[in-house]
Amino acid sequence: MHITVIIPALDEEAAIGAVVRDISRDLVEEIVVVDNGSTDRTAEVARAAGARVIHEPMRGYGAACLAGAMAAQDADILVFLDGDRSDDPAEMPVVLRPILDGQADLVVGSRTTGVTEKGALTSQQRFGNRLVTRMVWLLYGLTLTDIGPFRAIKGPVLWDLGMEHKTYGWPVEMIVKAAKKGYRVVNVPVSCRKRIGRSKVAGTLKGSLLAGYHLLSTTMRYAWRR
Repeated sequence: MHITVIIPALDEEAAIGAVVRDISRDLVEEIVVVDNGSTDRTAEVARAAGARVIHEPMRGYGAACLAGAMAAQDADILVFLDGDRSDDPAEMPVVLRPILDGQADLVVGSRTTGVTEKGALTSQQRFGNRLVTRMVWLLYGLTLTDIGPFRAIKGPVLWDLGMEHKTYGWPVEMIVKAAKKGYRVVNVPVSCRKRIGRSKVAGTLKGSLLAGYHLLSTTMRYAWRR
């Protein structure tokens, strides 16, 4: 299996080197870090740690993830995780296992059923997560406990989804489109650590509100789209 890891990153100089180095080279073919317009040394540090670095000037989590996927179109499986060290790369085998065993097409790491460090998830994140997963169950009949960023998906499945969202709605868009198309989507428990540096989303009121809006609107948008 050709497995490629995609790490979207924006001003993650303090964390990105450790994230890249913690990924087992025995498990993955390539690590792609997508510099989403950093003003620090994110790209330089990631490259020195052994990652392939590409640049996506259009700001947005979804834009960065899509750029990374486009750079790895030959991969059989794509793994996405954050560059702030909140996800633990050592748990990648857990995230990959359901796909490798032929039991899933998309695996999403669940921070709410794994070990979460105190303060790693804000109250806004916990509330928004409960609300969105509840809506996913009501609208799509899919039972999940989290829509976290640490995930693995088969390459052909990702391209079949026709991903569109360029900002905060990307994670839930992937899930609801996969559910509508009948792909197997499962949660597995993963750890959640306190991130290194300040969150661009949960760390600000504006970021939290925008993320909440896009997650909710994206969840509803595809429910009735053919």
